[in-house]
Amino acid sequence: MKLPVVVAGMLVAGAAGAAPLAKPASFAVCGVCHKVEAGQPSTIGPNLWGVNGRVAGTVPGYAYSSAMKASKIKWDKASLDDYLVNPQKKVPGTKMAYGGQPDAAKRAEIVAYVMSLK
Repeated sequence: MKLPVVVAGMLVAGAAGAAPLAKPASFAVCGVCHKVEAGQPSTIGPNLWGVNGRVAGTVPGYAYSSAMKASKIKWDKASLDDYLVNPQKKVPGTKMAYGGQPDAAKRAEIVAYVMSLK
């Protein structure tokens, strides 16, 4: 049995199929461009539901940059955290205009939340 883990002050359920975490305040800037509900269409950015384990640039119907499609990043906690430090540096040519999140604690909240969307 997996035990719960606390990440940046939030309880992360260890069991498969657990409900998504509560949306942290640090996600507000992300929510401007990204939907997070299952089945919602992508808007300015791709829908982030189910991103954990997905290969970058593969949400059907979303027009990714060629740079993102070619990146072959497989999204997990480490790759998302690394990307969110500075998206343009990690994937030069990405359409994502977000300048990055330098605060490691806020990034951890965002990553934990996004990884829980399944």
